[in-house]
Amino acid sequence: MDLLTLLQILDSTMRLATPLLLACLAGLFSERAGIFDIGLEGKMLAAAFLSAAVAYTSGSVWIGLLAGIAASLVLSGIHGLASITFRGNQLISGVAINFLAAGLTVVIAQSWFAQGGRTPQLSGAARFNPITLPFADSLRDVPVLGPIYYELISGHTILVYVALLCVPATWWILYRTRFGLRLRAVGENPAAVDTAGVSVVGLRFAAVGICGVLCGIAGAYLATALQAGFVKDMSAGRGYIALAALIFAKWRPWYALYATLLFGFLQALALRPDLIEAVLSFKVNGQLLDVLPYILTVIILAGFVGKAIPPRAGGEPYVKER
Repeated sequence: MDLLTLLQILDSTMRLATPLLLACLAGLFSERAGIFDIGLEGKMLAAAFLSAAVAYTSGSVWIGLLAGIAASLVLSGIHGLASITFRGNQLISGVAINFLAAGLTVVIAQSWFAQGGRTPQLSGAARFNPITLPFADSLRDVPVLGPIYYELISGHTILVYVALLCVPATWWILYRTRFGLRLRAVGENPAAVDTAGVSVVGLRFAAVGICGVLCGIAGAYLATALQAGFVKDMSAGRGYIALAALIFAKWRPWYALYATLLFGFLQALALRPDLIEAVLSFKVNGQLLDVLPYILTVIILAGFVGKAIPPRAGGEPYVKER
């Protein structure tokens, strides 16, 4: 395998890992506050549809991005009301959001555009385009470092860089701010937080809101950056993969980056069966490569990656003592 081929695979890894990373960080905020969110998939799907639809209608990808975030926030608000205000079952609420998004996106898309549940192709200012970083062209021919900078670091859309910056930002918020300390505490012992005079409900809604924003960006990335429009079920289980990556990462931001890059790498390999066959010296079934990320998801959820202990108050509605 030459350097250029390796860089192309790693480049694809970063692109494919971006929505997983954003969704994984979204789940991290929510679950650190004690709210399990199976609905990451549905929020991404709703955001993908509305961002593509509004971007096509308005001609501006930024307006589409805001619309996608708004769609995700609405579903986050529904999940928050069901789980926090009405103390319902968090898992059932999340599954209901997934079903709701899967059905509504296709029905509305068909009614809006009459193209079989998809949006028209996006182009120009209606989608995010790759950014060439400074000096990328001039350094392209420099041995080793030039191709790395040109092929791997430069040439991504702005949302890829935003996702990468969200990792240190999440670490700093959770471990270096008072808000982060309280957020982690409310996922471990909400009664103690309440005793200290801090609103458990407020913190949990804040976490659910942050989760909604990150899922909105992830969904918008799928439809306006990774692809050029919305198609039915385009999230393709990425919300569930993000949850598996979150467990694999043991609810830690930097580990979440590594876990999602692993999943992204497997997806990138599925796009290059010729390379796998050259390395293994025998023909590989393309469908087997496609399901590798999902097989890894099952392995992780089955508990074969070591003991992963979630926040102690996760999934439990808080009832204030009188």
